[in-house]
Amino acid sequence: MSQDASPTFSAELPEQVLSGIAPSAVLTLGSHVRVHFDARKGRMHEQTQHRAALAFDYQGHIAYGKAARDLIIRQPDAAPLRVVRDAAGEARLRQQLEDAGMRVALRQSEALAQHPGEHFELANESAWLAFIQQALPRLREDGWDVLIQPDFQYNLAQVDEWYAEVEEAPERDWFDLEIGIEVEGQRISLLPILLQAIRRTPWLLTGDALAQRQDEEVLLVSLPQGNRRIALPFARLRPLLVTLGELFFREPGDTPHRLRLPRADAARLGNLEQGPALAWQGGERLRGFAQRLQAQDVSTIKAPKGLRAKLRPYQVQGLAWMQALAELEVGGLLADDMGLGKTLQTLAHILTEKLAGRLQHPALIIMPTSLIPNWQDEAARFTPQLKVLALHGIKRRGQFKHIAEHDIVLSTYALLPRDLKVLGAQPYHLLILDEAQNIKNPRSKAALAASQINARHRLCLTGTPLENHLGELWSLFNFLMPGWLGDSKSFTQDYRTPIEKQGNEQRLAHLNGRIKPFVLRRNKEQVARELPPKTEITHWVELSALQRDRYETLRLAMDKKVRDEIARQGLARSQIVILEALLRLRQACCDLRLLDGDDSPLRSQDSGKLSALLDMLEELFAEGRRVLLFSQFTSMLGLIEDELKARNIRYAKLTGSTQDRRTPVQQFQAGDLPIFLISLKAGGAGLNLTAADTVIHFDPWWNPASEAQASDRAYRIGQDKPVFVYKLITRGSVEEKIQHLQQAKANLAKGVLEGGSQAQWQLTEDDLAALFAPLSD
Repeated sequence: MSQDASPTFSAELPEQVLSGIAPSAVLTLGSHVRVHFDARKGRMHEQTQHRAALAFDYQGHIAYGKAARDLIIRQPDAAPLRVVRDAAGEARLRQQLEDAGMRVALRQSEALAQHPGEHFELANESAWLAFIQQALPRLREDGWDVLIQPDFQYNLAQVDEWYAEVEEAPERDWFDLEIGIEVEGQRISLLPILLQAIRRTPWLLTGDALAQRQDEEVLLVSLPQGNRRIALPFARLRPLLVTLGELFFREPGDTPHRLRLPRADAARLGNLEQGPALAWQGGERLRGFAQRLQAQDVSTIKAPKGLRAKLRPYQVQGLAWMQALAELEVGGLLADDMGLGKTLQTLAHILTEKLAGRLQHPALIIMPTSLIPNWQDEAARFTPQLKVLALHGIKRRGQFKHIAEHDIVLSTYALLPRDLKVLGAQPYHLLILDEAQNIKNPRSKAALAASQINARHRLCLTGTPLENHLGELWSLFNFLMPGWLGDSKSFTQDYRTPIEKQGNEQRLAHLNGRIKPFVLRRNKEQVARELPPKTEITHWVELSALQRDRYETLRLAMDKKVRDEIARQGLARSQIVILEALLRLRQACCDLRLLDGDDSPLRSQDSGKLSALLDMLEELFAEGRRVLLFSQFTSMLGLIEDELKARNIRYAKLTGSTQDRRTPVQQFQAGDLPIFLISLKAGGAGLNLTAADTVIHFDPWWNPASEAQASDRAYRIGQDKPVFVYKLITRGSVEEKIQHLQQAKANLAKGVLEGGSQAQWQLTEDDLAALFAPLSD
């Protein structure tokens, strides 16, 4: 059959006419790979072209091109056949193709070069993929006949199933993981395919483009055999690459079908459940660990028999998480908000281990000295069946020989380095650091000593795992899982510098993925909805005239001292002088007597802030309020104490020098006293003071987490009254400037611990200029 360019026909035979037939579309698709030398780049260049050819079928007779003439079919020994073309019908089909994005090809191409028909093209590769995935199925539904040439590169194979196969080595510290697809009945490992794709397009691991890809977008990759390709949706690729991406390059040049991973990496398996369904084979136990580490699977966990407390659902999740960590033999960081019961969850975990027969050696718990009574009380209250030994004070040496006889041994960060020889000689089932931010400096004596203790399993408890910078988080993980985040130098290069100084969201996301299985973080808003509301109020205070004059004189002197020091040693090495200067200004904001000492003739009315506090307290006490008052300056607490005595107001006081810490807490909780004066360092952690309904921060500190911890002495489980938190800030002073820096640090902590984003934070000379700026009105 052919299309005649001439309308003439033989006169001997009568012409047959075929008319009134609606055309059907025939679409042929083909590709051609052209390799040529690029003179500008000095190398060979590969270019792929794709074409579509449109023709029209009239009951087996094919026509193409514009329908200006009828189709004449010459038949041997038969009359010619005239096919009357339907110009309007062909135009509708052509328009349907153009509506799908196709445009008439303006240049010749070897793709379908010998194929008759009207040639069409698309703008780029993504347009071709969209056409094949979206438009072509609709055209087929409308009756189009689609012919695909063998060389057409978008003749995609269909993925029938995604699978993940886990092979455990029960007696080893590793497992094998294979992730693949099933195509036309054949199982194909994805790892070699993805390795090739990553090496060709590195942004799959490191570029922002991965995060920007929509779930429905796909990556085209070639199958190992034949010249067919498949389209892998980013909905499935993203969790796979984010979870396992950095592991693909551990063995350069190798293209394994399986990954051999350490047991701790079982925590990543839960993330692979995201996206399209995976058919899992094997690894049920490891996947169960992953689910429990994500605090999702609590079906197999119940509170241990004999625990004298009813665990809330989130506390059961915490117990399940700790149990999964223990079975995986990896460390973990319980970073719940203060007041959510980290102590109770830990005691439930220890009791569970004892009842299961696994507590063959004691659990050693290290804490600040002030928390020893709290742990003794909580253990006696919730787990009286556990034998507890507290090692503190000068009589502790006589108890060393009894360590192995107890279930729980309590010691302190101060004593751990001194008692290391004895404590290090005893194996432990558990080593737990409470208020673990105490080892945020990895070179401190306590951090170095803790790393030398022989324990099967390690845990950290803290509501503030990150107070100032990411190096503190590294120190905790260096204790929990040495090597997991690399050494300190590589961690700074890979994470601290990009996140803290460059605001790199991708490195932050990568760090989140690395630590997330081993950090359990819940805040009150998430899990303790029964708590009454907490209201935070900034109470602005005006400096007295005497304070303003003194502040300005001091500010000018300190500003010059700091600038001279920076000029001499640089910003990084001037931190001590800077902090000292800021300390003096903060003291001036509180009370000038902090600068002058005991011989000062000044009185309370010379301090705008102390005068404002006394007025507040009079009003609060008249309303029947119970107050916690925090200050970092114990000498300031002494001045407030003098004013309370002069007014015959009974109070309790807790500072670092307080010997009996239990009695003032019990007196306040019993309702005997209206106000509790507490130094931020001594009372910022571990105390349960739910009798209070009002918290006052007399002076702000750099670290918002420390202030929040202090506030949470009152705002914790068991509180049944709304809590009001007041921050006394002198307007226009260095205290107001500190608030802005506080927010930056809060953003950093939130970004790392809660998976959010974080604003760029670094102390710059502009920050210093603001801190040492003149008082503003």
